Amino acid sequence: MSIIKRTTLGAASLLAAAVFAGPSFADGLPNRGRVKAPETTGPCTTAANVGLTTDYVFRGISQSNEEAAVQGGVDFTCGRFYLGVWASSIYAAEGTTEIDIYGGIKGKAGPVNWDLGLIYYYYPGEPTGVFGFGNYLELKAAGSIDVTKGGSLSGTVFYSPDYNGFLGSTVTLEGTFTQTLPKMGMFSPTFGATVGRLYADNSDLEYTYWNVGLTLGFLEKWSVDIRYWGTDGEGLADTFLADDRIVGTVKYTF
Repeated sequence: MSIIKRTTLGAASLLAAAVFAGPSFADGLPNRGRVKAPETTGPCTTAANVGLTTDYVFRGISQSNEEAAVQGGVDFTCGRFYLGVWASSIYAAEGTTEIDIYGGIKGKAGPVNWDLGLIYYYYPGEPTGVFGFGNYLELKAAGSIDVTKGGSLSGTVFYSPDYNGFLGSTVTLEGTFTQTLPKMGMFSPTFGATVGRLYADNSDLEYTYWNVGLTLGFLEKWSVDIRYWGTDGEGLADTFLADDRIVGTVKYTF
């Protein structure tokens, strides 16, 4: 998320000054609240994950200056409620870590699974202001529905009153399709594709991003994700940090 902020700063000059700041997703995105829908009753559970990615990309923009990043998180689920924390190494002016703290409530209304939550993005050691990653809060409202056997379509709205701590209010709309594919030997593949659009008070910051890829689960707790990312190159994405790229991620969940 910090990445987007950096992008907003926009140019090589900003990058030189040190431009660099989720749920686990089947689409290869970091885990920031996308916990498996809990039952309305039942015991509380805890799950953790650790991973390595060739490039930490958030909404189409590299947060790690196109370098590898170490990531990990812990999720606590109790009935309909969930709480978690996720962190990643980043490239920033002074700080080197992004920490996301999130929580929310999930449920089901007819065929629709819904999720209401919030995410707080924290960048310890990073100065606030135009040349840093400012801490900020984002509200989330999501819904998903099964459209095929093993396939689902979801839509999410994110709202931040002050994106990246200094960019003003933004609304991000995101749509995702995931489809479980037939097992291939020891691998359990899942196809995923996402398209999103960020809208801002300052229309010059607006841009569109997308990704498409395949996640291969194996040995029960391991997964490898290969994903292609792209943007329209406008607004916050008007920088080489938003160039089209292929990202590989390996993750262990326990």
